[in-house]
This record gives sequence, structure tokens and C-alpha cells, in this order.
Amino acid sequence: MTARLIIQLAALLGALSVGIGAFAAHGLRKMLEASGRFETFETAVRYQFYHALALLAVGILLHIRPELRSLGTVAWLWLGGVLVFSGSLYVLCLTGITKLGAITPIGGVLLIAGWIVLLLAARQL
Repeated sequence: MTARLIIQLAALLGALSVGIGAFAAHGLRKMLEASGRFETFETAVRYQFYHALALLAVGILLHIRPELRSLGTVAWLWLGGVLVFSGSLYVLCLTGITKLGAITPIGGVLLIAGWIVLLLAARQL
């Protein structure tokens, strides 16, 4: 994955985080509070936004240090993690399909794996 693509994905995830968060706060709040899932939805948005910012930093670092190819792996792991972790929580909150909660930890493992690969990549700095 290129630095440009990582930065573009970071920007997209960041913009979606703000949009989804605002939509939840203003348009979905009553429904999410009634189902007791507002905090879960907020968690999904928060983790998405944290990883959008982290992806931005990784993209900038890869631009500066293109030889650190493992940063592309970090980006893929975080992207997959956000899609599975936050995505499953969004769907769970909006549909009530609780079985989706079973795949949420897979997303969490992908996010953690990305941080571990980043830790290993940092040894080359």
C-alpha cells in the first residue's frame, strides 16, 4: 500500500467518522438510546476515528521512510480492523442483530495486530 493511498484512506475514514458520529448524535440518538446501544455506537465511531488519525501518521511516516514497507501491512490490518470492529458494531446497533457481536473481536484482534506490526516496524527507525 502506498503512502498516498494510506493518507487518502485516513482522510476517508476521518470524514466518515465525523459524518457517522454527527448522524448518530442528531438523527439516531433517540433510537439508539431506546435500544441501549448509543454508547456502543459511540465506541465504534471513536475507534474508527482513532485509527483514521493513526493511519494518517503511518501514511506520513511511509512517505518519509518508504523503505518501511511493513507500514503497508499496518494500514491493511487497521483498515480491516475498522471495517470489522466498527462495521459490526454499526450494523448491530442499527439492526439489533446481536450475532454480529461475535465477529467484533476479530476486528479488535486486527487492530491490535496492526499496532504490534507498527511496534516491530519502529525498530527500524
